[in-house]
Amino acid sequence: MLLTNLGPYSSTAPNGGRQIAGSMTGSKISPRLRRWLEGISLWLAVLLFLFVHPVYAEASETGREGAGEFHFVDDAGQRLGSATLLNTDYNVTVSGLIADTRLRQSFRNTSQQWREGVFVFPLPENANVYGMTMTAGERVIVGEIHEKQEAKRQYAKAKEEGRKVARVDQQRPNLFTTRMANIPPGETITVELNYQQAVRYQSGEFELRLPTTLTPRYMPGQALDNEPAQWSGGWASPTTAVPDADQISPFTVRPDDVGPDSHRATIALEINAGLPVSRVSSPSHRVTSTWNGNTVEVAPESRAVLMDRDLIVRWAPARGMEPAAAVFQEQWQGEDYLLALVVPGVNGKQRLPRELVFVIDTSGSMAGESIRQARQALLRGLETLDADDRFNVIQFNSQTHSLFMEAVPASGDNLARARRYVKGLNADGGTEMASALDAALEMTGDGGEESRARVRQVVFITDGAVGNESALFGKIRDGLGSSRLFTVGIGSAPNMHFMREAARYGRGTYTAISDLSDVARPLDELFGKMEAPVLTDIAVSWPGQAAATEAFPDRIGDLFRGEPMVQVVRGLPAEGALDVSGRLPDGSQWQQSLSLEQAANGKGLHRHWAKQKIDSLMDSGLTGQIDDDARQHVIRLGLEHQLMTKYTSFLAQDKTPSRPSQEALETDSVPTLLPAGSQGTMLRYPQTATMSPLLIAIGLIGLMFSAAITLLKRRVYP
Repeated sequence: MLLTNLGPYSSTAPNGGRQIAGSMTGSKISPRLRRWLEGISLWLAVLLFLFVHPVYAEASETGREGAGEFHFVDDAGQRLGSATLLNTDYNVTVSGLIADTRLRQSFRNTSQQWREGVFVFPLPENANVYGMTMTAGERVIVGEIHEKQEAKRQYAKAKEEGRKVARVDQQRPNLFTTRMANIPPGETITVELNYQQAVRYQSGEFELRLPTTLTPRYMPGQALDNEPAQWSGGWASPTTAVPDADQISPFTVRPDDVGPDSHRATIALEINAGLPVSRVSSPSHRVTSTWNGNTVEVAPESRAVLMDRDLIVRWAPARGMEPAAAVFQEQWQGEDYLLALVVPGVNGKQRLPRELVFVIDTSGSMAGESIRQARQALLRGLETLDADDRFNVIQFNSQTHSLFMEAVPASGDNLARARRYVKGLNADGGTEMASALDAALEMTGDGGEESRARVRQVVFITDGAVGNESALFGKIRDGLGSSRLFTVGIGSAPNMHFMREAARYGRGTYTAISDLSDVARPLDELFGKMEAPVLTDIAVSWPGQAAATEAFPDRIGDLFRGEPMVQVVRGLPAEGALDVSGRLPDGSQWQQSLSLEQAANGKGLHRHWAKQKIDSLMDSGLTGQIDDDARQHVIRLGLEHQLMTKYTSFLAQDKTPSRPSQEALETDSVPTLLPAGSQGTMLRYPQTATMSPLLIAIGLIGLMFSAAITLLKRRVYP
């Protein structure tokens, strides 16, 4: 409006009383040039206004997340490295179906103050931590297992008295915390953990996964009002759904933030599979393999790898040597333990019409490479549908949205619409997974006889970056009905605990996709399994099995093509035969026997059994809480088998104080690295961000508007 009402420029004010001063007054700029300058000024102001909106949004977002600089700064303003540097060393020995790992975490204090280091880190979702050692200079102290509360008490006492002390706690089955107090300036303390895990076998291939970082998890629920408002080491505050959110939310930084001497891992594997190995591969790293008879030594090509993704190693037996069955035995403290693996030789190809519901996570943690993987995974799933199938697509972030009101026929038009919908999906917002599970499990198609004859399958594509896993497992268990839930883990560091347990409660199976170039193979295997006949109603009969015999898992779920039946039992010698039976889709019976006299020697079977027993006890409380009897049982098993659990911790402490009483102790939360392929929005820094970008932008806008108003004031209005 101002531009349309402007009159010719005059050096006299409209009221004739004031003359406009300034350098422009006497200039010989033409009216046309002045109008051009005025227009440019106003348009620049508008553009700056548009620019400031995302800047404001970014400032608001980072301020809420606690973003800012993590580096220490010297007197000259130069950035220094983190006060506590971290390096790790993995040494893995695989024997048959059990992998034994020695993990060494070295923490170097580069500051001039005495430090307490706190590091939240991932382990495999089925890890059994059974040993711990702390090394400080010449001192080597073997850790002991304690009830968690007692370990906390002794740690606090040693910390206060200036003695070197280290404690390791389990936060989740795949998430742990190491604490070390009284690290002297310039010195290094090493914490060594020993853990074992079961190797995964399916479709003729063994697989081992070593996580080195984790994806920041979404914390649903409302903030707890009664919690003290103080910084406690994590970027998240406790909520009603995740009361320990502050304990499982380590800061996430870029590799440049920690410097070239930190967050590197050296890794060495020795594989003795018990049969000839023909091929070793890794979808996550470039590795070298050296054969020595039936033993294979594997290591990454680079000596030290960045801790920004899981290391995945796969090996295949020589052709014709694929195991159809295997059994291992161990005696520990006078008791017998047996572990059996049976691969059903099901060759049928009967296919039933299906109702497939694809659920895709489009929350903020999926931004970047993950959402591209997820879109590609879902598009590949759509390709497996036949004309007699029905399907639907559900996406979720802070809200849940379904493409169709109910499952629709897999016609050309419906599939084309679904492809367009999937290609347009972007990642943003929270991870409200519960409502998506409700929608997927409650959706029942047309509800008629035809619908009930279909095999109902839910494919859940996510990185599992949530903190309320237990509540979600309960939701799956209670709402599953006749459906089967298959999880697809996305990203370089997915929450594999969620993937495995959600699939177990969903009576399905789980798959992990590590990189975009590796999408086709695992998905083809998954969708091939889902199309193949399923072995159900599986029964396992051990010789001389008494009613009190405890075999785990106590209920064998459905088996899909290429999947083995694995069970561990205590109290039975390797005598007689193991019988396994099941029902094929056509109703016929399948049965196989395995002679136990052929059992090979196994190592650590007692720990594997104890871990399975502990998991079954913890399953009794899907809200994360169990009754006192179950809790005491878990503690007894942890102390007896020297295992870390939710209620037991490892503690190593020096007897002699080393920190002078007058010296202060500062706490340093060691961050984890941003998972490879993630976007910068997932960064979580320990200090509050400044609002400088926003303030600069506002200042620029103010200057531009001032210039425009000044120009307009030079005009003479008629």
